[in-house]
Amino acid sequence: MIIYWDKKTNSKNRIGQRVKELRKAHNLTQKTLAAKLQLAGYDVNDLAILRIEQGTRFVPDYEVVALAEVFNVSCEYLLGLTDAPAK
Repeated sequence: MIIYWDKKTNSKNRIGQRVKELRKAHNLTQKTLAAKLQLAGYDVNDLAILRIEQGTRFVPDYEVVALAEVFNVSCEYLLGLTDAPAK
């Protein structure tokens, strides 16, 4: 498992801000996003989504992939490596 840590912001993940932006752009609540991930087979609840967005939760690589699939964006976009969201 790979754990991403943003040393510049002292955040435990690099994707929190993008997840929040994408969730709001798709008009999803944290609970609804968690439900979508649960339907895809991931054990994520709304508290986990909140902690991801706040940067207080580590996000394993398989969850980065899952979130990218839910939002139909690339993992690189979620990680802030590109500003182009398309896959």
